Amino acid sequence: MYIDIKHLKSKGFSNTKIADMLDVSRPTVIKYLNMEPEEFYQEMEERKYRKKKPQKYENDIVGWLKDYPQMTAAQVFDWLEEKYGDIDFNEATMRNYVRFIRKEHGIAKDTNPRQYEASDDPPMGKQMQVDFGQKKVFDNSGKELTIYVMCFILSHSRFKYCEWQLRPFKTVDIIKIHENALEYFGGYPAEAVYDQDTLILVSENHGDLIYTKEFASYLQKRKLSVRMCRKADPESKGKVEKCVDYVKDNFASNRIFHNIDKWNEACLKWLKRRGNGKVHQTTRKIPAEVFQEERKYLKPVLEKIIDTSHTVSITYQVRKDNTVPIQGNRYTVPTGTYKGPYTNVSASKLQDKYIAIFDLETGEEIARHEIPQSKGNLVKNNNHRRDKSKKIQAMIDNVLKRFNDEYKARTLIDEIRNEKPRYIRDQLMVMDSVLTSTDENAIHRALDYCLNNKLVSAVDFKDAANHYSKIIDKADNTTIEIKGITESATSKISSKVQVRSISEYVNIMNGNSGGK
Repeated sequence: MYIDIKHLKSKGFSNTKIADMLDVSRPTVIKYLNMEPEEFYQEMEERKYRKKKPQKYENDIVGWLKDYPQMTAAQVFDWLEEKYGDIDFNEATMRNYVRFIRKEHGIAKDTNPRQYEASDDPPMGKQMQVDFGQKKVFDNSGKELTIYVMCFILSHSRFKYCEWQLRPFKTVDIIKIHENALEYFGGYPAEAVYDQDTLILVSENHGDLIYTKEFASYLQKRKLSVRMCRKADPESKGKVEKCVDYVKDNFASNRIFHNIDKWNEACLKWLKRRGNGKVHQTTRKIPAEVFQEERKYLKPVLEKIIDTSHTVSITYQVRKDNTVPIQGNRYTVPTGTYKGPYTNVSASKLQDKYIAIFDLETGEEIARHEIPQSKGNLVKNNNHRRDKSKKIQAMIDNVLKRFNDEYKARTLIDEIRNEKPRYIRDQLMVMDSVLTSTDENAIHRALDYCLNNKLVSAVDFKDAANHYSKIIDKADNTTIEIKGITESATSKISSKVQVRSISEYVNIMNGNSGGK
């Protein structure tokens, strides 16, 4: 490189031109031009033994590049930040090191870059561009699936918003994601630039644009000016097309998909950290910083547009614990709402004070919560908890029916429920098993025994029933002895002897015979 720089300079090229031709920075060109050959040789020798700052992450970097050869240096840098936090070198160092690693380990990267024409930036608050994309990713089980993204970018500041979903977009999805984007921006610009998507535009009609019914209604409510790009005219909206590719390549590529909520949460964090938080390669400015000025020129969103059918609301995934994560908080929905990993509900803000959650199929409101001031809250409605009392009462009624004396049985069960409310289900199951396998007489005597002795436990009831059951079995199956006299002797003793009338004995004494 040193010789090339000296050679090009001798040909009369400027420092800036040399930097462009050799793909190095201008300060590097100046540094080598001011360097004597001996100094350059000494620096090269020292560089052989000098440890590069990214070298401590070499195993990670080499592993990622081997697994994903198309990976960019920007994404490598982002993954390092995501894994380790702050990195003690900049992206330029990362690019040089990735270039070195590719050469050192023979990891080629095939590229076929798309060409864009440069266009002037519109003034602040003038324009946003909108486009769509899709990406094939793998979930944690190795299954491949396609997810869909909608991207917005403010043309002046390059400040971006992206939202993903699991199915192709419908017009109602486009409208609600528009509202989410405007809420994220805190306002909206004078015009929006779109591709000729059939969900937005029915016909170009020689310049008299005909929109779909739903989108036309939305534009009328939002008072948003629209400009449609001509087909095959990428330079007119190159920023957003490049934004879609940037999001797909640097955020979505090689990332494992768990669920759409976590994916969108991670994407917003990535936008804050990378997409909007790092120096833009074209403007050489940080989009988030420029946006702080541009937002002053956006039209305010006074309230979010909410369709009465609730189709213009945000779609969220229901978690296994029947909660819905919405903008940093978790809101409960009725138990049983979760039907599997792809259970979704829609949600809308009401008067910026409440969150209303709706069933996607019926449109019925299933929950409403007040929005807390802070983030990270679990917002609960106790009515959403499973109503266990009905099931318990059904068990109690079923057990009571099996007692002969229902009044006494109810008294014992009420006392057990008051004494052991957390274990009433287990207690009832014990009593039910006793009723199934024990003689009615033993049950009756056990019930009396527990009430008389204040034994408030199904286990005590079971023990008493077993005790009386054994006594009854012994009485039925064993010859009973009373004070040493057998049952047969007792029967003889208890038998009645025939008693004759006294007149018979008088006749005998007088010599009269009953036979005469």
